[in-house]
Amino acid sequence: MNRIQAGSLGLTVLSFVVASSLATAQTDTAFQGKRTSWGDPDLAGIYSNDDETGTPMERPAEFDGLTLKTITPEKIAEIVAERDRRFKAQVDSEAWRRSISPPPHLIFDTFDRKNNRPWLITDPEDGKIPARTAEADARPRTGGVSTNQNSRGPFLSYTDMGLYDRCITRGIPSSMMPAGYGSRYEIVQSPDTVAIRYEMIHEARVIPLDRRPHIASGLKQYLGDARGYWDGDTLVVETTNFRAETAPQRSSENVKMIERFKRTAENAVEWTVTFEDPTTWVRPWTYSMPLAQVDYTQRIYEYACHEGNLAMRNILSGARAAEAAAR
Repeated sequence: MNRIQAGSLGLTVLSFVVASSLATAQTDTAFQGKRTSWGDPDLAGIYSNDDETGTPMERPAEFDGLTLKTITPEKIAEIVAERDRRFKAQVDSEAWRRSISPPPHLIFDTFDRKNNRPWLITDPEDGKIPARTAEADARPRTGGVSTNQNSRGPFLSYTDMGLYDRCITRGIPSSMMPAGYGSRYEIVQSPDTVAIRYEMIHEARVIPLDRRPHIASGLKQYLGDARGYWDGDTLVVETTNFRAETAPQRSSENVKMIERFKRTAENAVEWTVTFEDPTTWVRPWTYSMPLAQVDYTQRIYEYACHEGNLAMRNILSGARAAEAAAR
């Protein structure tokens, strides 16, 4: 999994890769992938989006006026090179070395950024998350999954830490977003079910394809309730019934998340995510990201988060020691 030794791509090669990726994302290709023995498009395999680490969700301010359709491959190559330079300068900075974060070489699978996109949002065209509603702005913030949400305390109990800190969940779609490490995902298929398991937290989603209705609206789950179906060669997964603390993108329990998985090459799947929640945003919005299929030598190993989670004990015992010293 550790690819720090891998050399960075030259700008010429990078321009070609980026141009190909953008074309795949923005046009309906004629690629015809293999099918399972029962006739469905074959998406099975292990995937990574490590190369997309650091790609911003929204269009950065310096690219105002540009769109994914008008930005050139040469501009992408320039953006990625500058992003790579800034990232390496950050991880080598004195500020990072003095921070509470672990050493970068223990976090990141690679220091080479090979992003294929200047930003991820494909709709709206301006690359921005739509405005939040007044109801959403007034909604109280929940505990959430963030590992940094309460980084300074007080640490009175385990509930003062996020769900990610507590090895419960990183949430969906967060568990499928690149985080510098653990960016592996496996898709397993059967005639009536698709399962997706995630290296991060070692979570799994089991998605029925038989058009059964969602569970009762009063039943909420950390990863929501997923239902899938095939739309031509595209796997569509609709997820509802999120718990308030894991509703994606600070949405509400009313959110519907619609994912689309479509193979665009022998070793690539385009993953597209749409959020619909009129109580949170004035309109739906979508982002898209390529998943690169990797060989089985990069298979997913057990995360074993709980077994090694000494942070919980140490943070709480450290807080008690600080209180005793203050007394």
